[in-house]
Amino acid sequence: MRHARRTLRRLVRLAAAGGLVLGGLMTSGAMAAGPGGGPGEGPVAGTSGLLDRLGTGRTAGSWTAADGRTVVAVTDAAAAREVRAAGARPELVRHSADRLRAAVASLRAAPRVPGTAWSVDYAANEVTVRADGTVSAADWARMSSLAEGIGDRVRMERTRGRFTTRVNGADSIVGPGRRCSAGFNVTDGRDAYLLTAGHCGPGGAVWAAGEQTLATVGTTVVSAFPGTDFAAVRYENPTAADRTNTVSVGGGRGVRIVGLTEPVVGAQVFRSGSTTGLRTGRVTAVDATVNYPEGTVTGLIETTVCAEPGDSGGPLFAEGLALGVTSGGDGDCAAGGTTYFQPVGTALEALGMRLSGITPPPGPADGGAVPPPATAAPPASGAAPGTPGAPVARRRSEGIVGLDDPGVGIGIIGVSLAALVAARWVASAEDRREFRTFQTASWG
Repeated sequence: MRHARRTLRRLVRLAAAGGLVLGGLMTSGAMAAGPGGGPGEGPVAGTSGLLDRLGTGRTAGSWTAADGRTVVAVTDAAAAREVRAAGARPELVRHSADRLRAAVASLRAAPRVPGTAWSVDYAANEVTVRADGTVSAADWARMSSLAEGIGDRVRMERTRGRFTTRVNGADSIVGPGRRCSAGFNVTDGRDAYLLTAGHCGPGGAVWAAGEQTLATVGTTVVSAFPGTDFAAVRYENPTAADRTNTVSVGGGRGVRIVGLTEPVVGAQVFRSGSTTGLRTGRVTAVDATVNYPEGTVTGLIETTVCAEPGDSGGPLFAEGLALGVTSGGDGDCAAGGTTYFQPVGTALEALGMRLSGITPPPGPADGGAVPPPATAAPPASGAAPGTPGAPVARRRSEGIVGLDDPGVGIGIIGVSLAALVAARWVASAEDRREFRTFQTASWG
């Protein structure tokens, strides 16, 4: 009888933990679609066209506010009226995108200082320069002097820890003297590849799956780092699974990837890795630069998602859409920190590849002309990996989970929390230790 009660308590805890994850994903998916999902709510479609029309001399970027509305920074009242007419929220700022880009150009032209990073903070209308604990007092003074010369467009700040690539995951892959995480499955139309971080290993590196069986996965055929940070690993024995895209989020669960998209500042995103499991945060900047000890990487996505060694190469995604692979950052998942990601779109364009397992939408029911598929056609059979200019598949998703009612997700979270509290109340000290061990093994 005692064993039966203990088994029942374990089942209750497992179901409650799964409910918390499912409810959180459902709620975040519904919120990302905008309150109610009705017209005029959430991010405004065609914001890039609006920014192009107004020009970089009258705007300074856009981002998604906490309420889901699109905010566009403008430098004059006339531009603000156009933004408001387009359904977005204008915000008057001092510095245009041209002035902020000029500040970034000045930083890039200065001598490189390892342990520093910078990005444009659209909401603050400034360029944020971060320096970790390895930056000397002399280098800090020199960069501060440079920032002072640029003016109030630049803000300097010190960070905890140090900027490092996250070598040491999705699923774990093990190479020569290092461990990384699998990113996304991609293809050139003929062979199957695994997209991961370039700093994980050079061309020719052989990778194995997991840390117990160590079955061979494949060999790195393209590795780009520094400058950018991506690599393509050709599968040694392709299977049907290698031609699909499902991101592992722990506990035997996964999220199907149905396309890719560009990052939006302020949007909620998810990262999965073999060290710390599923984590979430928000995009804080795009086109960020990080001066790692090994070299400088540009064009990165900056986020508040935490990561630790071994998470390198792991996928960044939202709403079932691929965004990036983990590059590096500072901090950890106990204290938090900043993590940077290589955009998937940039990597695929450079490789001449596309995401695996992306199917075109069905044709119209009336039997009329079938529109071009959302999935890009594969490169010609003679094209080798790395051929530039190949089209990139992009497709929108309705959500991580098909249900988009936030009330359902909140209800599941409430029931799951109640079940967890009840289970903890009746559990013995030994059972509580087992539960903590389970949580640690499952979610990092």
